[in-house]
Amino acid sequence: MCGRYALSRSDDDLVELLDVGEVVGDPLRPSWNVAPTQRARAVLQRAPREDAGAGGAAGGGGGAPARQLRTLRWGLVPAWAKDVKIGSRMINARVETVTEKPAYRRAASRRRLLVPADGYYEWQQREGRSKVPHFLHDPDGRVLTFAGLYELWPDPAKAEDDPERWLWTFTVITTSASDALGHIHDRTPLVVPPDVREDWLDPELTDLDLVRQVLDAVPEPRLVPREVSTAVNSPRNDGPELAEPVEPGGDDPA
Repeated sequence: MCGRYALSRSDDDLVELLDVGEVVGDPLRPSWNVAPTQRARAVLQRAPREDAGAGGAAGGGGGAPARQLRTLRWGLVPAWAKDVKIGSRMINARVETVTEKPAYRRAASRRRLLVPADGYYEWQQREGRSKVPHFLHDPDGRVLTFAGLYELWPDPAKAEDDPERWLWTFTVITTSASDALGHIHDRTPLVVPPDVREDWLDPELTDLDLVRQVLDAVPEPRLVPREVSTAVNSPRNDGPELAEPVEPGGDDPA
């Protein structure tokens, strides 16, 4: 699964690295402990909207789709949901069923995004010990992009013309971990390589069979794990030290 990740890159870095053409909203502070229900930056591609300030959920201004960097809440809230609580149970979507399950099919067809990250955390169960956190990252320190989906949820408590009415949320797609990573956990985020990003974000790609072909074309990632401090267990903790290596077995909680 993917339950925590780190993103320390600035908006300027992400704009350059991911060919972003439009930045929406104020920058967020770097975080080495992004947790479910928190706000995070993501990259998506949408046609220009007549009223982007109101969430861009309705109306269309035509023109070429723009690749955007914007802030969303982690935990997918479908448009049909009665309240936002469902989002805490929809932080991940399994790649094996994401184009089939009713909760994800529409987003898989029309609302796909990339979640940039320095790396992510996973907890390994070891005999006689509490679960041991690891940080998994690109061996050369390059930014990772996780495949994700997003939705816009209309808050019934807010007026239709309220610019805060539309809640943008996302989920991270996961897949089976390879043998190299499977000893830590059996699931891993689906890491989209640079040469597949364009296809994944393409808003004109709406046929679910073709979306499935893109998903199936994503290769296994080449990631490096390192044991890190159990301080990452609490979402209240943040800072670059959370992703720093510790001596194996030397950081058991009290």
